[in-house]
Amino acid sequence: MCSKLGVGHLLADPFLHLDHSSIQYPRFMNSLVTYLRLSLLVTVSLLVGCAEQSDEAVAGTVKKNIIALEPDKDPDAMLEDRAALESYLSKTTGKPVEAIVPMSSAVIYEGLRNGTIDLAYLSATAAAKLIEQDIIDILLAELIDGKPYYQSYWITLKDAPYQNIAELKGQPIAFSSRTSTSGFLIPVWDLYTQGLIDLENGPEGFFGEGNVFYGVGYVSAAERVLRGEALAAAVSYYVLDKNKHLSKEQRERLRMLDSQGPVPSHVIVVRKGLSGLDQTALKAALLVMNTEASDLRDRIFGAELAPAEAETHLQTTLEALEISRTMKF
Repeated sequence: MCSKLGVGHLLADPFLHLDHSSIQYPRFMNSLVTYLRLSLLVTVSLLVGCAEQSDEAVAGTVKKNIIALEPDKDPDAMLEDRAALESYLSKTTGKPVEAIVPMSSAVIYEGLRNGTIDLAYLSATAAAKLIEQDIIDILLAELIDGKPYYQSYWITLKDAPYQNIAELKGQPIAFSSRTSTSGFLIPVWDLYTQGLIDLENGPEGFFGEGNVFYGVGYVSAAERVLRGEALAAAVSYYVLDKNKHLSKEQRERLRMLDSQGPVPSHVIVVRKGLSGLDQTALKAALLVMNTEASDLRDRIFGAELAPAEAETHLQTTLEALEISRTMKF
């Protein structure tokens, strides 16, 4: 808009195209001078406004970047990590950064949608849904042992006689939750690609009516197996392989029954409307954490960060989402 407006544009007015025979020149000249003065003032104002917009574009479209973290850790620990992240990113990007922990993931999704949140750390499933709505871009992905993906496990009791999930036809099983990537979405995708379940009947068509349970997280699903209420549970690999969710005693009673994947790792996403300058500065600052603040990086994001593209990183998740939308549950 700024490049199109000038004195010539503002003077293009029917006032200057009067029939000369009807003009009273003294009055006309006074009006013309007044009009030109007003036009000049308006033009100067517009030019100043354009300059301010140019300065703003150079500095980034926002005065402060807001990064959202999901409320999945100890509140006191998150408070300390938030302050450390704010300090680090503000110093590295040269612009104030505020880290927030909303009460629910839904608040994060809406904030990315309406522009009140600029950056967020999300699961692959959450990111894929927002990508489909054209709300975000992926900035970085977490690397698990050097790779941007990991495995989903079916876990069972250590002394169980079964060798794979296909042997559990008609038996009770548990998913971690209806929203879990590794504890639901990818296992369902794998069961479908193996031909064990179909769109019309879903998991109950294979495991049996009333034999499919949905937990509220990895632990709830694993505990069903430990209590004997389910013969297998779908969880992330690290529930069994890492000291992260279950006690040593609980893990010693379990083993991997089957695995599926790849499960795309968590990602750092950026809202579509954030300026390219801000995105570049934030991406660079987060990548520098790999060498300059790896302890802080691990506490907040879990592992090394690397550039990623949505169409390649989220391919499995997007396919699984498409299947789950048309499957009966």
